[in-house]
Amino acid sequence: MQIGFVGLGKMGGNMVERLLLGGHQCVVFNRTPDKVKEYAAKGATPSSSLADLVSKLQGRKAVWLMVPSGDAVDQNIRDIAPLLSKGDVIIDGGNSYYKDTVRRGAELATKGICYADSGTSGGIWGLKNGYCLMVGGEKEPVDWLTPIFKTLAPPDGFLHCGAVGSGHLVKMIHNGIEYGMMQAYAEGFDILRASPYGLDLQKISHLWNQGSVVRSWLLELAEDALTKDPKLEKLEPFVADSGEGRWTVLESIERDVPAPVLTLSLQMRFASRDKNSFAHRMLAALRNEFGGHAVKAKT
Repeated sequence: MQIGFVGLGKMGGNMVERLLLGGHQCVVFNRTPDKVKEYAAKGATPSSSLADLVSKLQGRKAVWLMVPSGDAVDQNIRDIAPLLSKGDVIIDGGNSYYKDTVRRGAELATKGICYADSGTSGGIWGLKNGYCLMVGGEKEPVDWLTPIFKTLAPPDGFLHCGAVGSGHLVKMIHNGIEYGMMQAYAEGFDILRASPYGLDLQKISHLWNQGSVVRSWLLELAEDALTKDPKLEKLEPFVADSGEGRWTVLESIERDVPAPVLTLSLQMRFASRDKNSFAHRMLAALRNEFGGHAVKAKT
């Protein structure tokens, strides 16, 4: 299947590579030409602009956006929509706020253009392991795009969640839960570090992944981080939040659903910006391990 792909960052580039390995044809565009050249060398069709990208797509067109949430998504849609025809599809694979997705879908529907949202989880490991895809949109365009989704995802790693916006809602809550899980690991390891036994945290993280109730991929990443830097001394304890945690807490307030753990985990990220602690360095290390998110190294 042929697809246009806009945004070749840490995840977008790997997704294109996985699609190419799966036999799909990808026409790619990125603001920086060097990235376009990089993936052209791997088999993608390069384009010099959004108009050039659309012109190289044959038949019914699908364009996947892998750009930062907010204005970047709106601007790309404004630029691409006039180039598309009725029945063509735009897919937003980034971490957009689901209410923005609903708005965008309604606006595109008036032009006869289909819109799908794909909550995408897998971080920088997705090229090898596949991406967990939480997809929203009308049934017909989602069915048409299923070969793309199945190539990107591992077995059973793709779900059509419901109407436009549902994929991004599910991904938003997924990331809110992630905040809480990461905070629990960070606090637990901080208590272990402070114990009088001189415990080896790397060995404990490895041990817990051998059949314990708290085993998980995040714990495997904690082991990786502690192997590289046992005391996490190379990191500043600054933990960013990228939107989804805040949106999850806002949703809990709007729906009158108590979410004290998720709310406090978000607040602890705010606290990390003023406090030097091992727990916050652990949070920063975990974000870097699973998603390649930027960390602040000590100077």
